[in-house]
Amino acid sequence: MSAIYVVDTVALPRAQVGGVDDPSVRWAGAFASCGEHGATQSSTIVYEIAPGGRLGWHTDATEETQYILGGSGELRAEGGETHHVKPGDVFVIPTPLRHDLVNTGKETLRAVAFFAAAMFTQRFDNVMLAPDVHVLGTPNRDG
Repeated sequence: MSAIYVVDTVALPRAQVGGVDDPSVRWAGAFASCGEHGATQSSTIVYEIAPGGRLGWHTDATEETQYILGGSGELRAEGGETHHVKPGDVFVIPTPLRHDLVNTGKETLRAVAFFAAAMFTQRFDNVMLAPDVHVLGTPNRDG
C-alpha cells in the first residue's frame, strides 16, 4: 500500500440503507477507508441523510468522531441528550453510547464519520436493508 491513500468521495458510490419497519430510517453511505482499504488503525464513512430521514438508533463498537459538511440535524443520545448540528460542527460519540442523527433541515445532511478502529460493527435497533440485519460494519469485520 502507498504511504498516502486518496479517495474521491464525490465519485464514491453510496449504498442505500433503510429500516425495514421504519421508513424514516433512510440514508446512503460508503466506506472511504477501513482496514486493508487505505487504513490500518481507523475507518472513515461518508454518508448522506435526505430531509426527514435519520440514521436510526444504534451503538458503535468503537469511538466515533463526525464532521458535518452540509445540512443540519439533531444528534440524539440515549437518556434524552440532544444537540443541534450544522456545517462545520465536529462531535465525538463515546463507546457504547446509543445514538441517532435526524436530518431536521430542508437540504441533504452530509457528513464524514471517523472511527477509532480498522474493523468494527454498528448494532442498529431496526433491521436494516440492505442486507436485512441489525449489525452493519466494515467490509472486513470478520477478519
